[in-house]
Amino acid sequence: MRRLARFGGLAVIAAAAAVSVAAPPERTGAVRVEVAPDRADWTYAPGTEVTFTVRVLRDGHPIPGVTARVRIGVEKMPPMLDQKLPVPPEGLIIGKQTLAEPGFLRCEAEVEIAGRKYRGLATAGFAPDLIKPTTVDPQDFDAFWAAGRKELAAIPVAAKIIPLPERSTSTVDVFHVILQNVASRTPLPGDSRGGTSQIYGILCEPKGTGPFPALLHVPGAGVRAYEGLVTLAEKGIITFQIGIHGLPVNLDPAVYAALGRGALAGYASFNLDDRDSYYFRRVYLGAVRANDFLAHHPKWDRKNLGVMGGSQGGALSIVTAALDPRVRALVSYFPALSDLNGYQFGRAGGWPHMFRTEGARTSVRIEAASYYDVVNFARRLKVPGFFSWGYNDETCPPTSMFAAYNVITAPKKLLLALETGHAYSKEQSDAAEAWMEATLKGSRANVRRTSPDARVGTGLVSP
Repeated sequence: MRRLARFGGLAVIAAAAAVSVAAPPERTGAVRVEVAPDRADWTYAPGTEVTFTVRVLRDGHPIPGVTARVRIGVEKMPPMLDQKLPVPPEGLIIGKQTLAEPGFLRCEAEVEIAGRKYRGLATAGFAPDLIKPTTVDPQDFDAFWAAGRKELAAIPVAAKIIPLPERSTSTVDVFHVILQNVASRTPLPGDSRGGTSQIYGILCEPKGTGPFPALLHVPGAGVRAYEGLVTLAEKGIITFQIGIHGLPVNLDPAVYAALGRGALAGYASFNLDDRDSYYFRRVYLGAVRANDFLAHHPKWDRKNLGVMGGSQGGALSIVTAALDPRVRALVSYFPALSDLNGYQFGRAGGWPHMFRTEGARTSVRIEAASYYDVVNFARRLKVPGFFSWGYNDETCPPTSMFAAYNVITAPKKLLLALETGHAYSKEQSDAAEAWMEATLKGSRANVRRTSPDARVGTGLVSP
């Protein structure tokens, strides 16, 4: 028995020794491709050379033996450089890149590790404050939209207000609202047989007698439900968040998914051959109709009305503020529909990029689009605006956004978050909402001021 015990003990020791010499644990972790220009503000004078540095990291340290496909070119244009290059531990340095005129030069780097692709990018701006729009301002632009507003004014608001007690809080009442709007020129979801369509939205109303300022929230692109802006309403602001498609905004998500893939797929280009039938005519006037509703709200203070949104909503913020003199202030994150015709001049145009292909650039479509281009509404702004975007936005190119921003003569503030793409950070939204709240309430007390070239970091939220 003693021999067996000793033998057993030796066996255990041998097994332990075998475990101790086993292979070390394998590693995994998020791969990060970092691309950065050599200036901290990412901004250069035309003709000045920029140097990009590409690093590929895991756990904060370089990954050895990595090759990256590097593309450098003007945003949305074919790259001027497209090569596969090794990335040394100290980083790949790519110098002597420049633009001779105002615009944006983008460096993209893509690597493949263990069958998975990773990508990073950085965008250098060359005198973005000097970018000029390509969009023509039609001579009858104002008359066209005056006629649209006259048509809208002849239609009763006829608001239907449905309580949503399950969404209400101790300080805010929430409602689903239906308004009458102008008809679209073709049968689309939301049209009725009476020659009108509907605008739907979520109203968040502070409890109490008021009076309160009001804020219209206009949506980013897509087809979806909306929850309403309860948090801002809790700060004493009547908020109204609308959809644009003439559909209730509290349906099952499957309904919106089906419409987004079906009847409303590509809606941003519907009827672009006719300025009177283009999809966004009903949308732009519908935003004004939403303000009609807010302006008759019994708790509104009869003075302070703002509009806010991002992407498509960023465009609608500018459009609504230009069309409606009741608007006192606007917030616009990365506005879409800006300088749409840039592609005809060899540079990026705004979302939805309907003129990216040469065959789409018919004179009829280009002319029709000019009545909806955000640039032409930006020219007409008369109220203060807070704007924010990043240089790395691939959906709404910064060239197109600066083309609109640069023509604004009203008071304006731009908060740059250089590294961000088509999303905004908590820092951006906090600054924008604080600015809007202070503007609507008539006081700047306790609001952190930001300079025109102020910058914030990331932590992204989609519009």
